[in-house]
Amino acid sequence: MFANKANNFKTLAALRSFNAGITSQNKLFSTLKPHKESSYKHLYYATNISVGKDKDKDNRSIGKSAQRCYSTVISSTEQPIVKKKKTLALLGTGWGSTTILKNLDTDKFDVVVISPRNYFLFTPLLPSCTVGTTENRSIMEPIRHIVGRHGKNIRFYEAQCTDIDPVAKELVLERSADKDSHNSVAAHTVASTTRVNYDYLVVGVGGTYNTFGTPGVQEHALFLKEMGDASKIRRRLKDTIEKASFGSVSEEERSRLLHMVVVGGGPTGVEFAGELHDLIEEDLSKWVPDLAKQVKITLIEALPHVLPSFDKKLVDYTQLMFKKNGIRLMTSTAVKEVKQNALVVRDADTGLETEIPYGTIVWAAGIRAREFAHTLRSKVPEIQNNGRGLIIDDFLRVKGAPNIWALGDCTVSKNAPLAQVASQQGKWLAKALNSMAKDDQQLADAYSQIERSVKPFVYSSNGSLAYIGGERAIAEIPMFNKSITAGGPLASLFWKSYCLWELFSVRSSMSVATDWIKRAIFGRHISVD
Repeated sequence: MFANKANNFKTLAALRSFNAGITSQNKLFSTLKPHKESSYKHLYYATNISVGKDKDKDNRSIGKSAQRCYSTVISSTEQPIVKKKKTLALLGTGWGSTTILKNLDTDKFDVVVISPRNYFLFTPLLPSCTVGTTENRSIMEPIRHIVGRHGKNIRFYEAQCTDIDPVAKELVLERSADKDSHNSVAAHTVASTTRVNYDYLVVGVGGTYNTFGTPGVQEHALFLKEMGDASKIRRRLKDTIEKASFGSVSEEERSRLLHMVVVGGGPTGVEFAGELHDLIEEDLSKWVPDLAKQVKITLIEALPHVLPSFDKKLVDYTQLMFKKNGIRLMTSTAVKEVKQNALVVRDADTGLETEIPYGTIVWAAGIRAREFAHTLRSKVPEIQNNGRGLIIDDFLRVKGAPNIWALGDCTVSKNAPLAQVASQQGKWLAKALNSMAKDDQQLADAYSQIERSVKPFVYSSNGSLAYIGGERAIAEIPMFNKSITAGGPLASLFWKSYCLWELFSVRSSMSVATDWIKRAIFGRHISVD
């Protein structure tokens, strides 16, 4: 089979030279390259006979070496090429970011979540936490529980993102020292910082309260945006009631203390006023009946009517129920100043200014983007020139900032700042990112890939709901190409069912349902530590 072997002296000499050059097998294997496969293949065939039939030991050694080389090359070329996953950073743990976590394929991305709070807050029930209808922890879902149930592998940093370099794709994180710590060492610890690099960034930091530059609001008013706000209101209500029941308090001072003022006639302000009414009628009337009769609730709205986004029939029904429940409505009224114990308002129709004493004031009049959104805006001021937040397009892309998306209350778009808008945006963006990761055609940038993979985001309203007190609610549901409206006890039942359905876990749903049952049987309690 290899009869003319003697005539191939040059080939054998080359093989011996090759064999001498691979005395260190590790060195040889480390220098093999897949594109050399055909060369080693021919070498293996040429010397295959020497492995079994050639009597020359040197020839057999050459054949074995070539055979090992070819086998190594074949095994190396059969190994799958592992693509490094892109780092996707999510800022925030609100409706948008949490919905992305639930729907994102984390096998395709290295996911980093950054937020100063390590839980998702179910905001529709936040007003009920202020009066003890629902307990705080019942509507707080730990982020690690959410990702754990879906088998998600992520990194989480409980920190504030304070700066960004869009060119270097780098985030600066700051974790403040524990101000509530009783440990003297921890109390004096300087805030620690770290840096995180990203390939793609989703900004879902949400919004915060908007004072509209009104003097005294920041110093004297309470807000209702976070769980800490609800706890402060709960504590203030408890302290006010106890202070008003003290024997040495004058009637004028008691009247002031028992005057609760809500600024803002949107869903949050209306629902809080309704919860306050229930606390007075169902619990204070039993605990301190004399004081309960003196409690007054006033809701102030700058527009001509409350709930401007709802159908007029529902607005009229709400205002009728408020009047029946003794809640005073002051519409077309602007707050000009908030003092320590009184606020100054101006009637838009008459221009008359009035000073109103109060014991508790809750500011629920509008929202604005959080500070990080404005930090990012400052990096591209020529394009991001809207002071309300980040300007995005129909693909949720932050204009002027490559590979950055934004959603929810920190953005400026044609959509209203609603929880269901942010939730739908999160679901759409997760789908878009998943499609981009599966796309075999690697285009110049992620923006182009997403644009060819999915259609632009379009918000589809699922309706509007609001609790107005007295076991009544209002509902506006789109159905059969028209809007169906309802108000009353049945709408309240629908509102409760919706809340239980939308909560992020069975645990949270059971906790809230248990809170409602306990309240119905035993009443509320607003005790705080």
